[in-house]
Amino acid sequence: MTRAIVLATCLATLLAACGGNEVVRPTVNVSIGQQLIDLKRARDAGALSAREYEYQRKRLIESVE
Repeated sequence: MTRAIVLATCLATLLAACGGNEVVRPTVNVSIGQQLIDLKRARDAGALSAREYEYQRKRLIESVE
């Protein structure tokens, strides 16, 4: 019985340590200008629709403001 309680406590502790609220964002080494150029190229190549392009372009610009 004691062994089961110790095991359950250890498992609960390990699982609690896995959860966290911290959001890790990757560091971007590409300038906003280059990202806009890449986005336009993707649209021109047909990888993005005009609607998707506008949405992503606005998101990119808003991320700087």
